[in-house]
Amino acid sequence: MKEPPVNRAIHPIERESYEILRARLDTSGLPRLTRAVTERVIHSSADPGYLIDLVADEDALAAGAEALAAGAPIVVDSAMTAAGITSRPVSCLIGDPLTADLARREQITRSAAGLRLACAQAGPGAVYVIGTAPTALTELLTLGIGASPALVIGLPVGFVGAVESKTALRASGLPSLSNRSEKGGAAVAAAAVNALLYAGLPEIA
Repeated sequence: MKEPPVNRAIHPIERESYEILRARLDTSGLPRLTRAVTERVIHSSADPGYLIDLVADEDALAAGAEALAAGAPIVVDSAMTAAGITSRPVSCLIGDPLTADLARREQITRSAAGLRLACAQAGPGAVYVIGTAPTALTELLTLGIGASPALVIGLPVGFVGAVESKTALRASGLPSLSNRSEKGGAAVAAAAVNALLYAGLPEIA
């Protein structure tokens, strides 16, 4: 079912923040959705390094934006990632008792177990947003093409497994947005999907 457009007012502080960002960084040469995602990630993190750290594919982002507009489920890895996405319901099963049981039985993290269960519920064509747990991204990659994601936003943060999981995502052939370094996080991943959810709205001047 096609989702109604996101109804969103731009706060003056947000508008000023974008003006400052664009005064410091030239993003004008980026493709439309790549620019929108990159700017929103930088806006949310105050980290201009994402301009060269993000690995974006415009076609993959376009497919993700189209899927979201058509009502595709959004699956997230953690409550923190979910908290940053306020305009649409999301699937986050990390707190589900079945998740805890699966994690114990399989000796995997709750993030990985929750992702596995959510993937089974979502079916093909979902958008996955992973900002907290590299193990959730690794779990998604084990499901691979069988999960048939419309887009994987893989921006987990950390010193253990984050870079490796994002490198594996890029090598998997799945449509994705990722970054090269150890940085990332729930706020950054949520910002990326929010940029796509807002894609049909007028851009910030």
